[in-house]
Order: sequence, then structure tokens, then C-alpha cells
Amino acid sequence: MVKLKLKKRTSGRRGAGLCPPFTEKQIRLLRQTFALLEPKAGIAGLVFYRQLFTLDPSLQKLFQSSIELQSRKLMESLGYTVATLENPKTLVPVLESLGRRHVTYGVQKKHYDTVVIALLQALEQVLDTAFTAEVRDAWNTALQFVATTMMRGGAP
Repeated sequence: MVKLKLKKRTSGRRGAGLCPPFTEKQIRLLRQTFALLEPKAGIAGLVFYRQLFTLDPSLQKLFQSSIELQSRKLMESLGYTVATLENPKTLVPVLESLGRRHVTYGVQKKHYDTVVIALLQALEQVLDTAFTAEVRDAWNTALQFVATTMMRGGAP
């Protein structure tokens, strides 16, 4: 996994601190493609879990509820992340909390790479031609940021 460092805000705005490493263009691409994904969210979630369990079948044991419910939660979390990218003061604590919660489910740092790969594969399948190289780069940046922030939240 590529380690992303959080950039320090250089502006004197309130809420100064750590901010996600996104360009305005990446944020726009993430929002545009998530808008395309939303009507297909149920399918996208199922495609993701199929990819995840194909990449690492041992992860199935971590899921106690239905994959349909997990898919819905995943898509809601992605939607929240995409909606709050410019507000790290709100986003980062939510992701860190999510990381702490996932530790209690048995998620380990090594699983995050697999999740990112599976999500990128699912996005590529569901978005089809809209999943350009530039869109892939934006989603990879976003997912790496989410994984890094969740791992930080789940660290002892």
C-alpha cells in the first residue's frame, strides 16, 4: 500500500490541522463518479464483496451480518466520505472511529490493501467506461487516505 502523508493546512482558516491530499479536480471526479455509482449502489456493494472474498476468502469469517446490509453500510460510508472530503475536521474523526470499530471485528492492517484493491476492481466493473485512468487515480488516492486514517484510528 502506498502510504499517504496528510498535508498540513497552510491557510489561517479555522479547523487548521490535517487535511486529505486531494486536488479540486480529484474531488470533482470522485463526486461525479459517485453520483453515477449511487443508483447502482446495491450492485456495487455486492460486486465489491465478491471481489474481496475472491482475493481473500478468509475475510468472510469477519462478517456476521448479511452482505446486503454490509453493502449498504459500505456505500453509505463512501457517500459520506465523498461528501465531506473538504472538511477533515469532520471526516477524519469519523474514519478513525470506524477504524477502531473495525479492530473489534477482527480487521488487521494487512486487510486494508485487499479492501482497496477490491474496491477499485468493483468501481471499474460498475462504472465501466466512466472509470478512466484519472478517475482510478482519484479513487485510489481517496481509498488510500481512508485506509491510512482508519488504520491510524485502530492503532493501539
